[in-house]
Parts: sequence; structure tokens; C-alpha cells
Amino acid sequence: RSLVVVHFWAPWAPQCAQMNEVMAALAKEHMQVTFVKLEAEAVPEVSEKYGISSVPTFLFFKNSQKVDRLDGAHAPELTKKVQRHASSSSVCAVSSEGAKEDLNVRLKKLINAAPCMLFMKGSPKEPRCGFSKQMVEILNKHGISFSSFDIFSDEEVRQGLKTYSNWPTYPQLYVAGELIGGLDIIKELEASGELDTVCPKAQKLEDRLKVLINKAPVMLFMKGSKQVAKCGFSKQIIEILNGTGIDYETFDILEDEEVRQGLKTYSNWPTYPQLYVKGELVGGLDIVKELKESGELLPALKGEN
Repeated sequence: RSLVVVHFWAPWAPQCAQMNEVMAALAKEHMQVTFVKLEAEAVPEVSEKYGISSVPTFLFFKNSQKVDRLDGAHAPELTKKVQRHASSSSVCAVSSEGAKEDLNVRLKKLINAAPCMLFMKGSPKEPRCGFSKQMVEILNKHGISFSSFDIFSDEEVRQGLKTYSNWPTYPQLYVAGELIGGLDIIKELEASGELDTVCPKAQKLEDRLKVLINKAPVMLFMKGSKQVAKCGFSKQIIEILNGTGIDYETFDILEDEEVRQGLKTYSNWPTYPQLYVKGELVGGLDIVKELKESGELLPALKGEN
């Protein structure tokens, strides 16, 4: 009845070795979960049966049934999925009706996560099927602003959305929470000239950066988040800001390449982290350290100088 996590790996792939270390750490934390390593190329029939086309790939089994899947070396996502499935294994099984309702609530949230949502195979930067690739190209060509969800990252969403929307294939495009359709429909809308009226236009990068910089009185653009800094400089600046007791928000530049590159030019500041107060650039870690040492940091964060 417990959770079994199977890692399809290859000895030649360095990212697999990294994920094996992550699995070892998770195994210590979740004693009730069974972790298994399978060399994908050594078991071709199994790999083919489960559609393993790249390594690392993780499959999650409960009661001998596959319940989830994760493609790629995403340590935070693997940790999240193990925690989620392990905790749901340890509590009493909810009725299938309850589970179905929970999934529908989750699907509705995902569909409405952005004005224009694309459910695709892979990501806009790395589409993992020809139809998804074409869809991304059309949307980009028309300057349409959209967010995406990789259906390979969540088997529950991948299967559930087909039933929820009564649309059996991917990609699927939603605008304002309503299904527009798949690639053929989008091609038809493009040909008729209706696509530009149906989908929201992308905000100019400069306007988007202004909005982000002014999202909170104190905004920090960093690698990672308040909870998990992903570089030493970001970690140090977080520690300094936490010590001031001032509220601030963060933006993870690793999640958005357009912002990461664009902000360097916009602010004429080539490195990260970058700290802004009331829409004005204060500087990076060195400047923040200098302000702290001179006793000027708190007034600066309050926008007093």
C-alpha cells in the first residue's frame, strides 16, 4: 500500500547521478517510501511500456497502480511529489468521488492561473512534441502573452484534463478559463484573423519590468526565493534583509529568462541580486552591505533617502 518511486536512469547522464543523491536523501526522510533505480536501457520492454523517452524519469506507484510521473532532473518537484504522495498514503484513502472533486478544483485553478494558459508537452523553450512546438511558434509570432503547464510533469493533470475539458489530445489552449482548442483550431483562428482578438497580447517587456519592480515597496530580484536561495549572494542579501524586519517581496529570475536578461539592460546593472525600493534601484549585495555598515540601510528601505 505504500508509495514506490522508480527512477529510470542511465550511467552516462550526470543529471541522473545528481538525482540519485536527491533520492538517497529523500529515502532517509521518508522511511515508508520504497525507492528503486532502473537502468532504462537495460530494461527496454519496461521503458517502452511506460513511455520512457528520456532520463531521468520518475514513476510513482501506489497499490501497483501508476499514480504520477516526473520527467527531468527537477529536485524540488521530486521532493514535492514524494511528500504529497507519501502523506496521502499515510492517511485514510478518500473516496474516489472526493478525489475527483479535489482534482477538478485543482484543474480549475491551473486553467485560471493566467489569462491565457497553454497545456503542452514540455515547455515553450523546450517543446517535447511537434504539435506543442507549432502552437508555441504561432502564439509567439502573434505576440500573445501566455503561461504554460508541462503535462509530462503531472500524470494526474495530464489524464484528468482530458475528461474535464472533454478534449482528448494536447496541446490545449485556454483563454479566461475557457477552452479554445488544440493546434488545428488555433491554425483556423490564425487563418481567419480571429486569433489576435481571442488571445491577450503580450505586454511590452519594459512595461512588464516596471510593473514587477513596483509590485511591492521593497522588491528583490534574486536566484531562488526567500525560502530557498539558489546562490550565495542571494542567500547573504536575504539574511541581511530578514534582519531589518522590513517587509519585502522577491522574484526568482531563474524562472523567467526574459526578465533575467531584460532587467540587466533596463537597470544598467549586470548582476544579481538586485534590490529596488519604490521602483528605484538600490543596487546589489555590495551596496546593501555598505548601507548596512553605515547604518543607512533601514532609512533606504523605508525610502527616506
